[in-house]
Amino acid sequence: MSDTAPDRATRLAEAVLRDGDDCTWCRRRFARHVTPTTDHLVPKVKGGPSWLENEVAACRRCNRERGHSSPVDWLAECERRGWHPDRARVTRALESLSRAIGARGGRRRARPYLAAQLRRLTDPAGGRDSEPSESG
Repeated sequence: MSDTAPDRATRLAEAVLRDGDDCTWCRRRFARHVTPTTDHLVPKVKGGPSWLENEVAACRRCNRERGHSSPVDWLAECERRGWHPDRARVTRALESLSRAIGARGGRRRARPYLAAQLRRLTDPAGGRDSEPSESG
């Protein structure tokens, strides 16, 4: 079984070509001191693949500060900071990932996380009713 997936540098170049020359989260333009990275929307620890469909172009600062925050939680944090994150870009990427997983199969661990993020993005209440409470 041969996996001919593009390497990280190729995926980064493709993500910037697809997403544009600014950070998905803070919208700063990529330049000498604002270098692009690929940010996994569904983290590897949650079963997210290193596929272009699971990555968006992000600056190093946002990628680092997001850490293990979910895409929806990080969108909210960016907005609280007064930034204007590209919600449509995140939604498109998550929908594309969902289709890719459907077509390629596997990624059982990523599926529930991905579905929850898409639900929260499309639910006007943010999907908060279905999340576990903090009590207990």
